[in-house]
Amino acid sequence: MSNKTFTESPFKTLISFHKLIDSLEEIAQTDVDYRSNYAKALLKEIEPFSEFRDGIEDLNLIKQQEKLIHNLLADLFPTALTHNEIKAISIPFQNVTFNFTERFKKILQHAGITFNMEIRDFDKDQFYIFNCILILNAYYGQHFDFYTPLFYDIPNAHGIIEHYKILYNADFIEVIPTQNAPELSQDDIDLLMNNHDNIALWKELFPNESWILKGFGIVSLIDVTRENAISNLKSNLLKSEKSHNKLSISFESIFRSIFKIPDLRIGFIIYNEEEEKFTNPPHEEKEMKSFILNNLEEMDCKNTIYGCSLETILEEKKPIIISDVQQFSKIPGNERLTQHLALQNIQSCIFAPVIKNNTILGIIELVSAKPKELNTINATNLDLILPYLIDTLERYKTDMQHHIEAIIQREYTAIHSSVYWKFRREALKYYQTSNPNKDYIFKEIIFKDVYPLYGQIDIKGSSEHRNQTVKEDLKNQLTTLIKLFEGQKTNDSFVLLEQRIFELQTFDKELESPLKADTEQQIQNYIESEIHPILRNTKMDIESEIVRQNYFESLDEKTGMFYHARKKFDHTMSIINKKLAAILDKKQIEAQLIYPHYYERFKTDGVEHNLYIGASIAPTKPFDNLYLHNLRLWQLQTLCEMEIEHHQLKATLPYQLDVTSLILVFSSPISIRFRMDEKRFDVDGTYNARYEVVKKRIDKANIKGTKERITQKEKITIVYSHNAEENEYLKYIKYLQYKNLLEPNIEQFEIEDLQGVSGLRAFRVKVINNNLESIAHNNTYQDLLNEQN
Repeated sequence: MSNKTFTESPFKTLISFHKLIDSLEEIAQTDVDYRSNYAKALLKEIEPFSEFRDGIEDLNLIKQQEKLIHNLLADLFPTALTHNEIKAISIPFQNVTFNFTERFKKILQHAGITFNMEIRDFDKDQFYIFNCILILNAYYGQHFDFYTPLFYDIPNAHGIIEHYKILYNADFIEVIPTQNAPELSQDDIDLLMNNHDNIALWKELFPNESWILKGFGIVSLIDVTRENAISNLKSNLLKSEKSHNKLSISFESIFRSIFKIPDLRIGFIIYNEEEEKFTNPPHEEKEMKSFILNNLEEMDCKNTIYGCSLETILEEKKPIIISDVQQFSKIPGNERLTQHLALQNIQSCIFAPVIKNNTILGIIELVSAKPKELNTINATNLDLILPYLIDTLERYKTDMQHHIEAIIQREYTAIHSSVYWKFRREALKYYQTSNPNKDYIFKEIIFKDVYPLYGQIDIKGSSEHRNQTVKEDLKNQLTTLIKLFEGQKTNDSFVLLEQRIFELQTFDKELESPLKADTEQQIQNYIESEIHPILRNTKMDIESEIVRQNYFESLDEKTGMFYHARKKFDHTMSIINKKLAAILDKKQIEAQLIYPHYYERFKTDGVEHNLYIGASIAPTKPFDNLYLHNLRLWQLQTLCEMEIEHHQLKATLPYQLDVTSLILVFSSPISIRFRMDEKRFDVDGTYNARYEVVKKRIDKANIKGTKERITQKEKITIVYSHNAEENEYLKYIKYLQYKNLLEPNIEQFEIEDLQGVSGLRAFRVKVINNNLESIAHNNTYQDLLNEQN
């Protein structure tokens, strides 16, 4: 017998059979001999136990008189139904149960002695309120519908959780108030009706044990395992992506409950219709492995799988059902598939397509380690499941398309979030006014009177370094080939080998001079067409053969050439660009808080960025030049941080590269236009083109009257035209010197005249690279003004 677990209740519970005894007494007075005699005999047997009528408080009496109570309840628990019905005596909402049917006993035996039968998701407050509502309905004549489905979750002998719906019969229960029970008015009842969750109010109006619950209830259980599992499946499939961390575990538990197979495992693959491939689920669902693909990421649907065609699924759109893998292996042509399944301890399986509108969305895989557990009969259970999988997969594919479009927009187009509103507005106009018989003319996206900010952090001498690594790889390859040919002892093609050595040495000498545009291609073509055929077709001694093998293993797979020095250089370039771009992107998030502005950056031989700020980009926000000054200070400070980051990174790089930094100051507002053909923003108008000209030519410019570049490693160069710009940036420089980010010395010079541009001047100041703690992430132009005051 189970005991109740809740200590507080509006009821003092008295288990009583008084209503049943009253019924027996009526039967004893009837003229039907066998019924009357039976009732009289039973009444005589229970006569010594007045508690049966008055109420049992000591539950030990129920244990002691278990057989007598069973006989007393015989009419309610027919022997003929005991192996079919799941029924017992119980007090509603309490875990007090006894007089179980044989089927109920067997269920509890399979659950184990440690199992504690408790109502699912039922807490002490719910218990208290449910009992109070029972009083309101039974004693005060209310009709509150407080029916909430209640369930027991009970494991079976195989460990599969089975679910049972609870039904109560309260015909033999009586609700009686004690002296401590407050008399409720209609106002009190209305107050309770509108405060269901106010447990303090319920306890105030129904104090602990202020009522007597006299009698007994009958609890009946209905096996709803399959229905519950399907409901859980729907809930899981409707979860958000963030809630799917343990989806596979839930899936396996749900499917095991539906199929009643304890070792059932679930897999899944997605069908890519465009490429006609089966692929694994996305990384969020990696726990949902595929047994068909196993360790493969994808598979071409046109190919056969381990010797067995997927034709049944792809063309006939029917499931593959293998009830016994060993028997299946005896059919010619199935050997490789059965071996593949056996390696994963699969002895029976179902591979069923998930289909919507005659198109396969994916394949659900059910496998078991036992033969004949899965078969064509229980495969019909999939009919209950597949409709929900279809909806989920269709939603997944739609979401995936949205994500792909978002990625394309983020990575491959120039529609920044700050200007997205204008594109959306124009698209909305098109959507609302579009007419199949009328061509819609899209308005140009233009932002007028915006202030540009341009900056770059460039790899110093990248072209020279690239050429140097190319020459290094070519020379190493030529030297290796020359040594290989010179070490050849055989007389075969001796004259030809001498000629090839001479030609390789000639190329090697050419590399002593500056690299020409076509030198690399000439040498590559020569080696591929003239040298490699000889190496592959000439017999060599053991020592030379080892050298030849090492040579071919050293070649890059894509180019067929030595790629060692260039690989270090390219890898270093990639590391620098990725790291510096990440800093800029992260800092940009902070900069948008200053004032919304357009931002774009490019990775070339370094990282460039364009910023445009003005009222037309954020028309709902008032614009002031303070925001422009804020952004200029942010830009200068961010370049300092990027310089410091590179300095710290430099020691760990596979190839030593320096960087130079530059800012172009342009104080006149310009207009930018989105160019539909290029899908990017560009400056608009002839006058504004001067800004673009300066941008493209300034980093290669020299100091006027010298051959010295205006940019130098570990220094930031600030190019400007007007005295106002000079005074503004001197303030920023002095402020960052005070913050210990820039060194005290400031170089100031004029820049040589560029084609169509003259009168440019510049500052150049060195970054302090040894003081990371001095970086102030959130300093603004207003901070600068405050500190100066």
